[in-house]
This record gives sequence, C-alpha cells and structure tokens, in this order.
Amino acid sequence: MTTKIFIGKLSYDTTEKTLTELFAQYGEVAGVAIIMDRATNRSKGFAFVEMSDVKAAQNAIKELDGKEVDGRNIVVNAAKERDDSSHSRRSW
Repeated sequence: MTTKIFIGKLSYDTTEKTLTELFAQYGEVAGVAIIMDRATNRSKGFAFVEMSDVKAAQNAIKELDGKEVDGRNIVVNAAKERDDSSHSRRSW
C-alpha cells in the first residue's frame, strides 16, 4: 500500500523529476503528480508524491517539510482524503 504526501508552496519551475529525486533519497517513489492549471498549463504550486513504504514516507515528511527547493521553502505533510461532501451542489 502506498502513502500519499502533499507538497505545497512549490516553485513554478519545480519538475516531477526534481520531486522524484528529492523523495527517492528516503525510499521508493511510486508516483509524482504536479497539479497543473488547465487554463494556463502552469503548475498550481502543489503536488502529490506516493511512496511505497509508510516509514519512508513519514521520514520524508519529517525531513523535507520547510526545506528549500528551487528557491522556495516547501510544505510537506500527509495528504488528506478528499471530502467531496464539502463540494455539494446547490439545489435551487
């Protein structure tokens, strides 16, 4: 089972390769996804990394939170499950 990690405050110049190499120092990286703006095709400044090992993921979170990457101090924490109920549709 993989552990999903949220990375925020990313530089627009940060690439998936950069994040893969950064997190691979702590364990096996199962996947990286930088979230892109559909209109501008530019990074929204956050990403998700999936790591194969829970302990490696916890260590990466501890070590990388606040670290400078591409000129920005990133925020790293365990990703929260998306709560779709907060995005409910209005009924008129």
